[in-house]
Amino acid sequence: MRKVLCIGGGPAGLTAAVLLKRADPILEVEVRERNAPGATHGWGITFGEDLLDDLYRHDPESGRAIRDAAILWRDQVVRIGGCEPVHIGGKYGFSMGRAALLEVLVARAAELGVRLSWETPVDDPAGIGSEADLVIASDGAGSRIRGAGEYGTSVTTGRNRYIWLGTEKYLPRFTFAFEHTDAGWIWFYAYPSTGGTSTCIVECGPEVWQGLGLDGDVDAGIRRLEQIFAGPLDGAALLRPPGAVGGTGTAEPWLRFRHLRNETWVQDNVVLAGDAAHTTHFGIGSGTVLGVQDAVRLAESVRLFGADLPAALRDYDAVRRADVGRVQAQALRNMTWFEEVDRYLDTQDPIRFAYTLLDRRGDHPEAWRYQLHKATQVEALRKVRGGLTTLRRTARSVKRERAVQ
Repeated sequence: MRKVLCIGGGPAGLTAAVLLKRADPILEVEVRERNAPGATHGWGITFGEDLLDDLYRHDPESGRAIRDAAILWRDQVVRIGGCEPVHIGGKYGFSMGRAALLEVLVARAAELGVRLSWETPVDDPAGIGSEADLVIASDGAGSRIRGAGEYGTSVTTGRNRYIWLGTEKYLPRFTFAFEHTDAGWIWFYAYPSTGGTSTCIVECGPEVWQGLGLDGDVDAGIRRLEQIFAGPLDGAALLRPPGAVGGTGTAEPWLRFRHLRNETWVQDNVVLAGDAAHTTHFGIGSGTVLGVQDAVRLAESVRLFGADLPAALRDYDAVRRADVGRVQAQALRNMTWFEEVDRYLDTQDPIRFAYTLLDRRGDHPEAWRYQLHKATQVEALRKVRGGLTTLRRTARSVKRERAVQ
């Protein structure tokens, strides 16, 4: 293999370029992105230890750079109207601005000698395979490369509406906030981002969206959201995502989630990665992580099968698609849970509701977990649990560093 072409300069495409170039420095690797440098959608991203473990194993330099740029959040809190906050213990993660993540990956790619072609759209999606030995289509959920091929694509559209915003309020914890209005329940997911801001994703059912007038002028709708969430945001402003993306130069504000699947990720020498291959509901926070891990698994398959590229792509398609399929099944359960959240909010006390929220994917069925959750609401016990979580996190970090020394 002499040349790899990555279409799309998001996390999946850039990570694939970095790993393949690092593994074979004489390989010609190009990332082709239709937007200008720094243009991105969304606000911030969140991830866990798995992403750092994968990066440290395959490119410690980018792993350390991402960890150094990331913010650690140590727990989760659920706020329901004016009720006392409910704490979800034992949970922690990392977050950072999406633009900051891309800056790290772009710098690493350039350092390794990857060719970065900005503001370069694909003229012939159907014929892109002729431009390189391996073409990685990482050009997003609306992938033109995928659209020009035969991948068995299917899309399930969710019912709820959501908007991806930022806020001037710095929230040190991952925060869920639910507010009841005259039109019904509306909520946000928020977590710290870079620059002293936070990412804030607002979601509600279509009847609430229309009943609150959020289907009209977007800026007026954002001001309405600031009023609704004045309590959990302490009156801070909500902000539109930075940068300009998409064919019209703007990001569509209110969306419905599109659950995208493909029967295969490979067609000849063209392979799908990231959102072009799959989407997962933002409620489980896996989009960026899955895209990076796609790149990791693809690089592993290429290294494992050497010169036999067709075998490498078959391996990647079979193994990675099965892994993601399990995550997508969880994501669908998560999406459905939020579409039915009213019945939990209307019938459960805040502590029970917070636990139901935690168990929305069905992975916390044991009775003792609920008892531990109740104990976590006691401040002294919460501090003990937090200390144990810190020890666990520190041990994993030390193990990760030792493994690459």
